[in-house]
Amino acid sequence: MTGEQPKVLFVTGEYPPMVGGVGRFTAELASALQIQGAQVSVLTDEQVTAESGAVRVLPGRRSWGWQILSDIPACARAIGAEWIHVQYQTAAYGMHPAINALPYFLRRYGLRTAWTYHDLRVPYLFPKAGARLRNWVTRLPLRAADAVVVTNQSDWESVQGQVQRGQLHRIPIGSDIESRRFTAEERSLRRAARGYGGEQLVLGYFGFLNASKGGLTLVETLAALAGEGRDVHLLMIGERVGASDETNFAYLQRVEAAIEEQGLDGRVQWTGHQSDAEVAADFNAIDVLVMPYEDGMSMRRSTLTAALANGCAIVTTHPQAPTPEVTADSDLLLVPPRDPAATAAAVRRIAADPRLAETLRANARIAARQFTWDVIAARHLEMYSA
Repeated sequence: MTGEQPKVLFVTGEYPPMVGGVGRFTAELASALQIQGAQVSVLTDEQVTAESGAVRVLPGRRSWGWQILSDIPACARAIGAEWIHVQYQTAAYGMHPAINALPYFLRRYGLRTAWTYHDLRVPYLFPKAGARLRNWVTRLPLRAADAVVVTNQSDWESVQGQVQRGQLHRIPIGSDIESRRFTAEERSLRRAARGYGGEQLVLGYFGFLNASKGGLTLVETLAALAGEGRDVHLLMIGERVGASDETNFAYLQRVEAAIEEQGLDGRVQWTGHQSDAEVAADFNAIDVLVMPYEDGMSMRRSTLTAALANGCAIVTTHPQAPTPEVTADSDLLLVPPRDPAATAAAVRRIAADPRLAETLRANARIAARQFTWDVIAARHLEMYSA
């Protein structure tokens, strides 16, 4: 190894301009690593061109089948990579299990592998595979990767007994939306541009929809607040669906149908894709960000770290495992998953208490300092040099 300037090949199934949190994470991390002296290349989908950004993007792949077991080692050797770092979320690789076997083949060629689990949930890899086999495939890289990265405490506890001492690293996900802080006047102007007055209660949601993110709970929460006679609205910030998981579109249709059935069409605004600066502006304009994750709040959610960085007053769901990075009732409010009544009550609490709202917003920005990309990149460099 070169020590101060490791050569790293990122392997990722998605990358900007493709839509998806894993792709954004990889791009931000790659850029931050380069700033700190690493030499970074990216191998990703063929639709991403070399002109996609400052980081070197190699000719992309059409598929992620068994051929990658020879192609990726050859690519790594051709560019002199010292680490091959896989950013893993199975839907981004077309649900094909070949990627899970990759660390074994890299080891055969004397190449070092780092493996980041963006998702440890058991995927539906192939129709007749049972849960036990799918779980085995998901965790297969634990046995062969030189370094394993998890992004949250729950995943840390889940895999800790399956890795060698010093192999496991917990490094959080950073915000992929740069922090902005609006004045009162700027906030009013942004609300007006979205069609909201100063007295209206504006809820926000950020990110594309899928079944784990509680979109139906969000709609029921809005309906409950509207049913009380409140002038309440919902701003859906960002793309409606991502590029990797085909089930997202079916869930979006369910959410849209629920909005129509509840008669909420006039209260819901979808921004669609927009620049990072526009997203940050909307964060500053809303009153409460509601993120009712059905599997609980987790620091593997880049949508959450982006909201913290932009000082949102956040209502989200109780985590499945401790989240020492944030403090309930200080940095954000927590409610049970799939509980629109409790979610609406938390929104009412913030709306009725301006001091609480300001405290949550200020503390969110403080908590976000641990998720800056320079800190995250430095943690990765320490891992590569170990």
